[in-house]
Amino acid sequence: MKIGIVCYPTFGGSGVVATELGIALAKEGHKVHFITYSQPTRLDFFNENLFYHEVDMMSYPLFQHAPYETALASKMVDVVKYEKLDILHVHYAIPHASAAFIAKQILKQQNISIPVITTLHGTDITLVGRDPSFESVVAFSINQSDGITAVSEDLKKDTYAHFDIGKEIKVIPNFIDLERFRKLKKEHFKTAICPNGEKLIVHTSNFRPVKRIEDVVNIFKNLRENMPVKLLLVGDGPERPKIENLCRECSDCDDIRFLGKLEAVEEVLSVADLFIMPSEKESFGLAALEAMACEVPVISTNAGGLPELNIHGFSGYLSDVGDVESMTKYALEILDDKNLPTFKKNALSRAKEFELSKILPLYENYYGEVLENNATILAV
Repeated sequence: MKIGIVCYPTFGGSGVVATELGIALAKEGHKVHFITYSQPTRLDFFNENLFYHEVDMMSYPLFQHAPYETALASKMVDVVKYEKLDILHVHYAIPHASAAFIAKQILKQQNISIPVITTLHGTDITLVGRDPSFESVVAFSINQSDGITAVSEDLKKDTYAHFDIGKEIKVIPNFIDLERFRKLKKEHFKTAICPNGEKLIVHTSNFRPVKRIEDVVNIFKNLRENMPVKLLLVGDGPERPKIENLCRECSDCDDIRFLGKLEAVEEVLSVADLFIMPSEKESFGLAALEAMACEVPVISTNAGGLPELNIHGFSGYLSDVGDVESMTKYALEILDDKNLPTFKKNALSRAKEFELSKILPLYENYYGEVLENNATILAV
Protein backbone atom coordinates (compact mmCIF):
# COMPACT_ATOMS: atom_id res chain seq x y z
CA MET A 1 0.00 0.00 0.00
CA LYS A 2 0.91 3.66 -0.43
CA ILE A 3 -0.04 5.33 2.84
CA GLY A 4 -0.10 9.01 3.76
CA ILE A 5 0.38 9.75 7.47
CA VAL A 6 -0.51 13.16 8.90
CA CYS A 7 0.57 13.94 12.46
CA TYR A 8 2.10 16.50 14.79
CA PRO A 9 5.90 16.12 14.55
CA THR A 10 6.48 16.42 18.30
CA PHE A 11 7.47 14.50 21.42
CA GLY A 12 3.76 14.09 22.28
CA GLY A 13 2.17 10.66 22.28
CA SER A 14 0.19 11.08 19.05
CA GLY A 15 3.26 12.16 17.09
CA VAL A 16 5.41 9.38 18.51
CA VAL A 17 2.82 6.69 17.78
CA ALA A 18 2.20 7.97 14.25
CA THR A 19 5.91 8.07 13.48
CA GLU A 20 6.65 4.64 14.92
CA LEU A 21 3.67 3.21 13.05
CA GLY A 22 4.91 4.68 9.78
CA ILE A 23 8.41 3.32 10.30
CA ALA A 24 7.02 -0.14 11.05
CA LEU A 25 4.77 -0.07 7.98
CA ALA A 26 7.74 0.91 5.83
CA LYS A 27 9.73 -2.05 7.15
CA GLU A 28 6.86 -4.28 6.05
CA GLY A 29 7.21 -2.98 2.49
CA HIS A 30 4.52 -0.29 2.41
CA LYS A 31 5.35 3.12 0.93
CA VAL A 32 4.79 5.62 3.73
CA HIS A 33 4.54 9.37 3.13
CA PHE A 34 4.59 11.69 6.16
CA ILE A 35 2.83 15.02 5.63
CA THR A 36 3.42 17.67 8.31
CA TYR A 37 5.07 21.02 8.99
CA SER A 38 8.46 19.66 10.11
CA GLN A 39 10.24 16.33 10.20
CA PRO A 40 8.78 14.11 12.96
CA THR A 41 11.04 13.77 15.99
CA ARG A 42 11.69 10.03 15.76
CA LEU A 43 11.76 9.77 11.99
CA ASP A 44 14.87 8.63 10.16
CA PHE A 45 15.25 7.80 6.52
CA PHE A 46 17.28 4.59 6.58
CA ASN A 47 14.47 2.94 4.65
CA GLU A 48 13.71 3.31 0.97
CA ASN A 49 9.98 3.23 1.72
CA LEU A 50 9.88 6.36 3.93
CA PHE A 51 9.14 9.82 2.51
CA TYR A 52 8.57 13.23 4.05
CA HIS A 53 6.54 16.11 2.57
CA GLU A 54 6.78 19.43 4.37
CA VAL A 55 3.71 21.65 4.52
CA ASP A 56 4.70 25.04 3.13
CA MET A 57 3.64 27.94 5.33
CA MET A 58 3.87 31.28 3.53
CA SER A 59 3.97 34.47 5.55
CA TYR A 60 1.27 36.86 4.40
CA PRO A 61 0.56 40.20 6.13
CA LEU A 62 -3.23 39.85 5.81
CA PHE A 63 -3.27 36.88 8.24
CA GLN A 64 -2.57 37.33 11.94
CA HIS A 65 -2.10 33.54 12.15
CA ALA A 66 -0.88 31.37 9.30
CA PRO A 67 -3.76 29.25 7.87
CA TYR A 68 -2.15 25.87 8.55
CA GLU A 69 -5.29 23.83 7.94
CA THR A 70 -5.65 25.23 4.41
CA ALA A 71 -1.97 24.71 3.63
CA LEU A 72 -2.15 21.16 5.01
CA ALA A 73 -5.19 20.31 2.89
CA SER A 74 -3.43 21.60 -0.22
CA LYS A 75 -0.35 19.52 0.55
CA MET A 76 -2.49 16.42 1.06
CA VAL A 77 -4.09 16.97 -2.35
CA ASP A 78 -0.67 17.35 -3.94
CA VAL A 79 0.82 14.23 -2.33
CA VAL A 80 -2.22 12.03 -2.98
CA LYS A 81 -2.26 13.01 -6.66
CA TYR A 82 1.41 12.78 -7.48
CA GLU A 83 2.39 9.88 -5.21
CA LYS A 84 -0.82 8.00 -6.04
CA LEU A 85 -1.61 7.22 -2.41
CA ASP A 86 -4.11 4.51 -1.54
CA ILE A 87 -5.17 5.83 1.85
CA LEU A 88 -4.69 8.77 4.26
CA HIS A 89 -4.23 8.11 7.97
CA VAL A 90 -4.54 11.26 10.08
CA HIS A 91 -3.57 11.29 13.75
CA TYR A 92 -5.29 13.71 16.15
CA ALA A 93 -8.61 15.19 15.11
CA ILE A 94 -7.67 18.89 15.14
CA PRO A 95 -6.99 20.08 12.47
CA HIS A 96 -5.97 16.94 10.63
CA ALA A 97 -9.37 15.31 10.19
CA SER A 98 -11.00 18.50 8.96
CA ALA A 99 -8.09 19.21 6.59
CA ALA A 100 -8.40 15.66 5.26
CA PHE A 101 -12.10 16.23 4.58
CA ILE A 102 -11.28 19.35 2.54
CA ALA A 103 -8.58 17.47 0.63
CA LYS A 104 -10.94 14.59 -0.04
CA GLN A 105 -13.58 16.90 -1.50
CA ILE A 106 -11.04 18.63 -3.75
CA LEU A 107 -9.76 15.28 -5.01
CA LYS A 108 -13.30 14.06 -5.58
CA GLN A 109 -13.79 16.93 -8.05
CA GLN A 110 -10.79 15.51 -9.93
CA ASN A 111 -12.25 11.97 -9.95
CA ILE A 112 -9.80 10.74 -7.30
CA SER A 113 -11.21 8.84 -4.34
CA ILE A 114 -9.02 8.69 -1.22
CA PRO A 115 -10.34 7.00 1.96
CA VAL A 116 -9.40 8.68 5.25
CA ILE A 117 -8.81 7.04 8.63
CA THR A 118 -8.77 9.28 11.71
CA THR A 119 -7.04 8.08 14.88
CA LEU A 120 -8.15 9.75 18.11
CA HIS A 121 -5.40 10.01 20.71
CA GLY A 122 -6.84 11.83 23.70
CA THR A 123 -6.80 15.56 24.26
CA ASP A 124 -8.18 16.11 20.77
CA ILE A 125 -11.36 14.62 22.24
CA THR A 126 -11.18 15.05 26.01
CA LEU A 127 -9.92 18.64 26.10
CA VAL A 128 -9.53 20.60 22.86
CA GLY A 129 -12.42 18.98 21.02
CA ARG A 130 -14.94 19.95 23.71
CA ASP A 131 -14.18 23.64 23.32
CA PRO A 132 -17.32 25.19 21.79
CA SER A 133 -15.20 26.82 19.07
CA PHE A 134 -14.08 23.38 17.84
CA GLU A 135 -16.78 20.93 18.89
CA SER A 136 -19.03 20.98 15.82
CA VAL A 137 -16.09 20.78 13.41
CA VAL A 138 -14.53 17.90 15.33
CA ALA A 139 -17.78 15.89 15.30
CA PHE A 140 -18.36 16.58 11.60
CA SER A 141 -14.80 15.66 10.60
CA ILE A 142 -14.86 12.42 12.57
CA ASN A 143 -18.20 11.43 11.02
CA GLN A 144 -16.86 12.18 7.55
CA SER A 145 -13.90 9.83 8.05
CA ASP A 146 -14.04 6.46 6.32
CA GLY A 147 -12.52 4.79 9.36
CA ILE A 148 -12.08 5.84 12.99
CA THR A 149 -9.77 4.36 15.60
CA ALA A 150 -9.16 5.18 19.26
CA VAL A 151 -6.21 4.14 21.42
CA SER A 152 -8.33 2.81 24.30
CA GLU A 153 -11.83 1.69 25.20
CA ASP A 154 -12.05 4.64 27.58
CA LEU A 155 -11.33 7.13 24.80
CA LYS A 156 -13.90 5.41 22.57
CA LYS A 157 -16.47 5.75 25.36
CA ASP A 158 -15.57 9.42 25.90
CA THR A 159 -15.92 10.17 22.19
CA TYR A 160 -19.39 8.68 22.00
CA ALA A 161 -20.38 10.44 25.24
CA HIS A 162 -19.36 13.94 24.17
CA PHE A 163 -19.92 13.92 20.40
CA ASP A 164 -22.74 12.78 18.17
CA ILE A 165 -20.78 10.13 16.31
CA GLY A 166 -22.76 7.87 14.01
CA LYS A 167 -19.95 5.54 12.97
CA GLU A 168 -18.18 2.61 14.57
CA ILE A 169 -14.95 3.43 16.39
CA LYS A 170 -12.40 0.62 16.38
CA VAL A 171 -10.04 0.38 19.34
CA ILE A 172 -6.42 -0.27 18.38
CA PRO A 173 -4.19 0.30 21.41
CA ASN A 174 -0.84 2.00 21.37
CA PHE A 175 2.16 -0.24 20.94
CA ILE A 176 5.79 -0.57 21.95
CA ASP A 177 8.91 -1.42 19.97
CA LEU A 178 10.68 -3.89 22.26
CA GLU A 179 13.84 -3.70 20.18
CA ARG A 180 14.24 -0.09 21.25
CA PHE A 181 12.49 -0.04 24.62
CA ARG A 182 14.21 -2.69 26.67
CA LYS A 183 16.38 -2.78 29.75
CA LEU A 184 19.89 -1.73 28.71
CA LYS A 185 23.10 -2.37 30.60
CA LYS A 186 23.58 1.05 32.18
CA GLU A 187 24.85 0.08 35.62
CA HIS A 188 27.48 2.83 35.50
CA PHE A 189 24.71 5.38 35.03
CA LYS A 190 22.77 4.00 37.99
CA THR A 191 25.90 4.07 40.14
CA ALA A 192 26.58 7.69 39.21
CA ILE A 193 23.05 8.75 40.16
CA CYS A 194 22.57 6.45 43.15
CA PRO A 195 26.08 5.87 44.56
CA ASN A 196 24.75 4.53 47.85
CA GLY A 197 22.26 2.08 46.40
CA GLU A 198 19.25 4.39 46.56
CA LYS A 199 16.09 3.38 44.73
CA LEU A 200 15.46 5.48 41.61
CA ILE A 201 12.05 6.99 40.82
CA VAL A 202 11.30 8.36 37.33
CA HIS A 203 8.52 10.48 35.85
CA THR A 204 8.30 11.59 32.22
CA SER A 205 5.71 13.95 30.74
CA ASN A 206 5.09 17.24 28.97
CA PHE A 207 4.77 19.04 32.33
CA ARG A 208 1.16 20.21 31.99
CA PRO A 209 -1.23 20.61 34.94
CA VAL A 210 -3.15 17.45 33.97
CA LYS A 211 0.01 15.41 34.70
CA ARG A 212 -0.05 16.44 38.40
CA ILE A 213 3.73 16.47 38.75
CA GLU A 214 3.40 18.04 42.18
CA ASP A 215 1.99 14.69 43.32
CA VAL A 216 5.17 12.99 42.08
CA VAL A 217 7.29 15.31 44.23
CA ASN A 218 5.05 14.76 47.26
CA ILE A 219 5.21 10.98 46.85
CA PHE A 220 8.99 11.29 46.67
CA LYS A 221 9.02 13.32 49.90
CA ASN A 222 6.97 10.63 51.64
CA LEU A 223 9.24 7.88 50.39
CA ARG A 224 12.30 9.73 51.68
CA GLU A 225 10.92 9.38 55.18
CA ASN A 226 11.08 5.59 54.81
CA MET A 227 14.00 4.76 52.51
CA PRO A 228 16.80 6.36 50.49
CA VAL A 229 15.43 7.32 47.05
CA LYS A 230 16.22 9.69 44.21
CA LEU A 231 13.95 11.24 41.60
CA LEU A 232 14.49 11.99 37.92
CA LEU A 233 11.99 14.24 36.13
CA VAL A 234 12.16 13.94 32.34
CA GLY A 235 10.43 16.39 30.02
CA ASP A 236 9.54 20.05 29.82
CA GLY A 237 6.51 22.28 29.68
CA PRO A 238 4.57 25.08 31.37
CA GLU A 239 4.58 23.49 34.84
CA ARG A 240 8.35 23.09 35.05
CA PRO A 241 9.15 26.45 36.74
CA LYS A 242 6.49 25.78 39.39
CA ILE A 243 7.82 22.28 40.09
CA GLU A 244 11.42 23.51 40.20
CA ASN A 245 10.44 26.08 42.83
CA LEU A 246 8.60 23.40 44.80
CA CYS A 247 11.68 21.21 44.77
CA ARG A 248 13.93 24.05 45.89
CA GLU A 249 11.76 24.56 48.95
CA CYS A 250 12.30 21.02 50.20
CA SER A 251 15.36 19.69 52.01
CA ASP A 252 15.80 16.90 49.46
CA CYS A 253 16.36 19.19 46.49
CA ASP A 254 19.77 17.70 45.70
CA ASP A 255 18.17 14.30 45.16
CA ILE A 256 15.78 15.56 42.48
CA ARG A 257 17.10 16.12 38.96
CA PHE A 258 15.40 17.74 35.97
CA LEU A 259 16.69 16.18 32.75
CA GLY A 260 14.54 18.09 30.22
CA LYS A 261 13.49 16.48 26.95
CA LEU A 262 15.43 13.33 26.14
CA GLU A 263 15.53 11.51 22.83
CA ALA A 264 16.88 8.28 24.37
CA VAL A 265 14.52 8.08 27.34
CA GLU A 266 14.96 4.30 27.38
CA GLU A 267 18.45 4.80 28.79
CA VAL A 268 17.01 6.50 31.87
CA LEU A 269 14.20 3.97 32.20
CA SER A 270 16.75 1.15 32.10
CA VAL A 271 18.07 2.16 35.52
CA ALA A 272 14.76 3.10 37.14
CA ASP A 273 13.09 1.11 39.91
CA LEU A 274 9.67 2.75 39.75
CA PHE A 275 7.69 4.93 37.33
CA ILE A 276 5.02 7.29 38.66
CA MET A 277 2.12 8.58 36.52
CA PRO A 278 -0.40 10.45 38.73
CA SER A 279 -2.29 12.07 35.83
CA GLU A 280 -5.84 13.37 36.07
CA LYS A 281 -6.48 11.87 32.65
CA GLU A 282 -4.60 9.60 30.27
CA SER A 283 -6.29 8.14 27.22
CA PHE A 284 -3.71 5.37 27.15
CA GLY A 285 -0.45 6.09 29.00
CA LEU A 286 2.29 5.55 26.43
CA ALA A 287 5.04 6.75 28.79
CA ALA A 288 3.97 4.09 31.30
CA LEU A 289 4.12 1.41 28.60
CA GLU A 290 7.65 2.52 27.68
CA ALA A 291 8.64 2.16 31.34
CA MET A 292 7.12 -1.32 31.59
CA ALA A 293 9.03 -2.41 28.49
CA CYS A 294 12.22 -1.45 30.33
CA GLU A 295 11.14 -3.61 33.29
CA VAL A 296 9.93 -0.72 35.44
CA PRO A 297 6.73 -1.21 37.49
CA VAL A 298 4.22 1.63 37.48
CA ILE A 299 2.23 3.53 40.09
CA SER A 300 -0.57 5.32 38.25
CA THR A 301 -4.02 6.72 38.75
CA ASN A 302 -7.07 4.73 37.72
CA ALA A 303 -8.11 7.50 35.31
CA GLY A 304 -8.91 7.18 31.63
CA GLY A 305 -7.32 4.27 29.83
CA LEU A 306 -4.66 3.56 32.47
CA PRO A 307 -6.51 0.58 34.00
CA GLU A 308 -6.48 -1.00 30.53
CA LEU A 309 -2.68 -0.90 30.63
CA ASN A 310 -1.46 -1.04 34.22
CA ILE A 311 -2.78 -4.15 35.99
CA HIS A 312 -3.36 -3.50 39.70
CA GLY A 313 -1.16 -5.75 41.85
CA PHE A 314 0.66 -7.18 38.83
CA SER A 315 2.55 -4.60 36.74
CA GLY A 316 2.12 -1.98 39.47
CA TYR A 317 -0.75 -0.34 41.30
CA LEU A 318 -3.65 2.02 40.62
CA SER A 319 -4.88 4.78 42.94
CA ASP A 320 -7.49 7.52 42.82
CA VAL A 321 -6.42 10.87 41.39
CA GLY A 322 -4.69 12.93 44.07
CA ASP A 323 -4.39 10.08 46.58
CA VAL A 324 -0.73 10.63 47.38
CA GLU A 325 -0.88 8.55 50.56
CA SER A 326 -2.18 5.49 48.70
CA MET A 327 0.45 5.89 45.97
CA THR A 328 3.16 6.17 48.62
CA LYS A 329 1.97 2.98 50.33
CA TYR A 330 1.98 1.09 47.03
CA ALA A 331 5.38 2.51 46.08
CA LEU A 332 6.87 1.25 49.35
CA GLU A 333 5.45 -2.20 48.68
CA ILE A 334 6.90 -2.35 45.17
CA LEU A 335 10.31 -1.00 46.23
CA ASP A 336 10.66 -3.61 48.96
CA ASP A 337 13.59 -5.78 47.86
CA LYS A 338 11.57 -8.97 48.25
CA ASN A 339 8.86 -7.66 45.88
CA LEU A 340 10.71 -5.54 43.34
CA PRO A 341 12.10 -8.35 41.12
CA THR A 342 8.60 -9.83 40.66
CA PHE A 343 7.05 -6.49 39.78
CA LYS A 344 9.84 -5.79 37.28
CA LYS A 345 9.28 -9.16 35.63
CA ASN A 346 5.51 -8.62 35.53
CA ALA A 347 5.89 -5.13 34.04
CA LEU A 348 7.83 -6.54 31.10
CA SER A 349 5.32 -9.36 30.71
CA ARG A 350 2.48 -6.85 30.46
CA ALA A 351 4.40 -4.68 27.98
CA LYS A 352 4.86 -7.67 25.68
CA GLU A 353 1.09 -7.78 25.18
CA PHE A 354 1.41 -4.44 23.34
CA GLU A 355 4.41 -5.42 21.25
CA LEU A 356 4.54 -3.74 17.86
CA SER A 357 4.41 -7.06 16.00
CA LYS A 358 1.00 -7.76 17.60
CA ILE A 359 -0.55 -4.34 16.97
CA LEU A 360 0.78 -3.58 13.47
CA PRO A 361 -1.38 -6.28 11.77
CA LEU A 362 -4.47 -4.70 13.37
CA TYR A 363 -3.74 -1.47 11.48
CA GLU A 364 -2.88 -3.28 8.24
CA ASN A 365 -6.11 -5.28 8.42
CA TYR A 366 -8.11 -2.14 9.15
CA TYR A 367 -6.54 -0.35 6.18
CA GLY A 368 -7.59 -3.28 4.00
CA GLU A 369 -11.13 -3.21 5.40
CA VAL A 370 -11.53 0.53 4.77
CA LEU A 371 -10.09 0.23 1.25
CA GLU A 372 -12.46 -2.63 0.46
CA ASN A 373 -15.46 -0.66 1.73
CA ASN A 374 -14.41 2.34 -0.35
CA ALA A 375 -14.08 0.20 -3.46
CA THR A 376 -17.55 -1.25 -2.86
CA ILE A 377 -19.06 2.23 -2.56
CA LEU A 378 -17.38 3.35 -5.79
CA ALA A 379 -18.66 0.28 -7.61
CA VAL A 380 -22.29 0.96 -6.71
